[in-house]
Amino acid sequence: MTETAGASGSAAMSLLAADGPAKDHTEKLMLFGRFVGAWEVVATGFQPDGTRSERNGEWHFAWLLGGRGVQDVLFEKGAPPERRGTTIRVYDERIDAWQVSWMAPAWHEFVHLVARAVGDRIVLEGAGTDPARRERWSFNEIREDSFLWRGEVSLDEGKTWTLEQEIRARRRQ
Repeated sequence: MTETAGASGSAAMSLLAADGPAKDHTEKLMLFGRFVGAWEVVATGFQPDGTRSERNGEWHFAWLLGGRGVQDVLFEKGAPPERRGTTIRVYDERIDAWQVSWMAPAWHEFVHLVARAVGDRIVLEGAGTDPARRERWSFNEIREDSFLWRGEVSLDEGKTWTLEQEIRARRRQ
């Protein structure tokens, strides 16, 4: 990367950053705004054959787009930048919900979901690049210093769901 390209990339990132939630929807924006900061995570993957795998990682959340959205970066400990994923979440007052897009180019993962509060949980539902596959993600057991994220999939239009991943997160001090 040239010095000029690096400088313009940094400028673009600084133009996205925000210091906090937009004033006109602060309460709604705190649905995901409460996660802003750094988290240590343990991710457990569940395979169809019943085996499990566990990995340690980090999950970082920050305000962006004038405080109307929250972006995160999720990665395994020690992963290089090209092996990381990011989610952009933006509150859409027209539908009183969040538009959410996850991208992990190294794994060819691209998912778009809509998120809403459901009781004391946050539930995100949508689809990825495979039209036969529905995604349901949820934030559960949300506390100031911890939460449980679950990733489920359905191959029968949402009639049944299979747990693929859980992430236990603990806020960094």
